[in-house]
Amino acid sequence: MSAHRPAAGPATPRALEIAVTSPTGAATARAGGADRVELCSALELGGVTPSQGLVEAAVAVGPPVHVLVRCRPGGFVHDPVEVDLMVRELVAVLRSGAAGVVVGALRRDRTLDTDVLARFADAARSERPDAEVTLHRAIDHTVDPVAAAAGLGGLGFTRVLTSGGAATALVGADTITRMVAVAGEVQVMAGAGVTPADVPVLLGTGAAAVHLSAKRLADTAHGGVPMGAGDTGTGHFETDAEVVRAARAAVDAYRT
Repeated sequence: MSAHRPAAGPATPRALEIAVTSPTGAATARAGGADRVELCSALELGGVTPSQGLVEAAVAVGPPVHVLVRCRPGGFVHDPVEVDLMVRELVAVLRSGAAGVVVGALRRDRTLDTDVLARFADAARSERPDAEVTLHRAIDHTVDPVAAAAGLGGLGFTRVLTSGGAATALVGADTITRMVAVAGEVQVMAGAGVTPADVPVLLGTGAAAVHLSAKRLADTAHGGVPMGAGDTGTGHFETDAEVVRAARAAVDAYRT
């Protein structure tokens, strides 16, 4: 695996984004030096849209909050009813104070659904002209993530979160480098299975930011009785302050 650094020049600030699921997580991320947070519910399912109350509470305590808008788990091909729902959701979270939204959609042939993506971006900017719009890891499920990144221009997206189509961003670092090279003004943010130790390699791809869940398993009083097919009884995740601080230190220590 190689990491191709950009040409030498003035150091470029790189951002740290932390995925959180609660106001406490947002506050922990802020205290640890995160530049922004991605807020979602059900992180163990890849994340779904959080409630209005959760968005408002996180906005009140955290750094800039970018809200995942995903109406269900289980893939990224959405029917018109789901698309309409997510447009309503993204407008609602922006009205609740979110600085940006995180969205995505695919066609059945595993290419980006550019019509839906453009609609998401247009709806976000119509509600809040300065809203940032991030394409989530749906891009990692495309046939060719590099070609998909090259096609983002003109859709209105601020950035794309990616693992380079791999199980983890570290494994996909070479592909992330190629995505950076073709993404133009769209920022590339490396994420998936990231640890603080991975940060130098991932920033070496030219990525503008790194994304971590920085999570640990919270204590639970779960009695071992499943509450649904997806409930393993292992509890829920919370943000680990030590991991956030270590990631911040790694980002700050990096020099192009």
